Amino acid sequence: MGPVEFIVLAFPEEQLRVRAVDSLVGVRRSRSVRIVDALVVTKTAGGEVLAAELDEFEELSGVLVGDGVERLIGPEDVQEAAELLDRGSCAIVALIEHLWAEEAAKGVRAAGGHVAGSVRLPPERLDEVRAALAGRTAAEREKS
Repeated sequence: MGPVEFIVLAFPEEQLRVRAVDSLVGVRRSRSVRIVDALVVTKTAGGEVLAAELDEFEELSGVLVGDGVERLIGPEDVQEAAELLDRGSCAIVALIEHLWAEEAAKGVRAAGGHVAGSVRLPPERLDEVRAALAGRTAAEREKS
């Protein structure tokens, strides 16, 4: 099995847009990841937290199919995800297995190794690092 990640994909409204659903289905079809489990979590304008299985939504009914689908996301995960949401918004909360990394993971385990740590960097943070490095490089060129 490749690395598994818990992801909260947040949206600014209480209902999912079709484009978000299409993206999730496309990722599953690409076979670069496997969706192990997923829920839709909503935080209403009044602050109530609701969770629903994907099968409860017609447009999401085919997302969780195939071998390896498990119901692993629990109420505590729903609450943790809801803490990240603004009132009047929703999220797809998913456990994703990175299939693209499965072969590498097998090789590491066969050599007696294991993944000792992993940190997910948001694109905004990478942009900040790139800008800082570009500024530092420009300053070093000016000194020479």
